[in-house]
Amino acid sequence: MQEIRTNGYQNKEVAPNPIVLFDGVCNFCSSVVRFAISGDPDGIFRFTSLQSDAGQFFLNKFGLSTDDFDSFVLIEGDRFFLRSTAVLRLCKKLKGLWPLVYLLIIIPAPIRDFIYNIVARNRYRWFGKKKECFIPSADIRNRFL
Repeated sequence: MQEIRTNGYQNKEVAPNPIVLFDGVCNFCSSVVRFAISGDPDGIFRFTSLQSDAGQFFLNKFGLSTDDFDSFVLIEGDRFFLRSTAVLRLCKKLKGLWPLVYLLIIIPAPIRDFIYNIVARNRYRWFGKKKECFIPSADIRNRFL
């Protein structure tokens, strides 16, 4: 039986670090992850693709679809956030001026998610798609589950 590398999260009710689940074959999504890593020099966030064993574990754990990869998911403790709310909460914890982006949270989620869904539906056409999931470089590999 293959072990799912979740850094022990499966045995805990609350994950100690926020976890970002992203579409691992999407060029745009992989760019967002690289951007998040550069804005998180303290290494707060952990990352895994939605398609990976760890990603599937967390999707199952929170009762989310395991075959819909259109959503960006942020797990904080025992809660999860989707789409634009996940992106805004991620920005809130980054260094620099990025936490100011969180002010967009005052826009109702249906309006934010409408825009998010347009990008999600067109991301492969606009930004391209890889044949396999994003593979982190050696210097950031420890931030991936």
